[in-house]
Amino acid sequence: MNALREAVCGVVDPELRVVTIEELGILRDVRLDGDRATVTITPTYSGCPAMDVIRADIEAAARDAGYATVEVVTKLQPAWSTDQITEAGREKLAAAGIAPPGPAVPVRLTLSVRCPRCGAHDTQQLSRFGSTACKALWRCRACAEPFEAVKPL
Repeated sequence: MNALREAVCGVVDPELRVVTIEELGILRDVRLDGDRATVTITPTYSGCPAMDVIRADIEAAARDAGYATVEVVTKLQPAWSTDQITEAGREKLAAAGIAPPGPAVPVRLTLSVRCPRCGAHDTQQLSRFGSTACKALWRCRACAEPFEAVKPL
């Protein structure tokens, strides 16, 4: 079981390549019943286009670890939120120049996010959508660098 969990935990998110699915918080459960592996994941949002790639990567990682029968189950409830990103995941996002989200709250007006490059709060949202639907494009007024920020959810 440890080999299976270790293999699956190492699967990298295909859109946020600096974090694993465990660090992103979408890996919910890893179970072994005899020689059958079952991995449960929750997408960041129900229409996430990366889910097919994530499923295939999980299956490949489990097979590489010696588990021939692998089922990947998608569970939508409870819904994923950015609160499930681990501290290590947040640090890796920031180190890669992607602002990690703050805590999710029911109603949130985001006036600025902290710049992952210089740490300034004097930032401006340029576009509600970045390279993926789960990120927005921002610019730091202090260092003038553009960056993406994961949207709190």
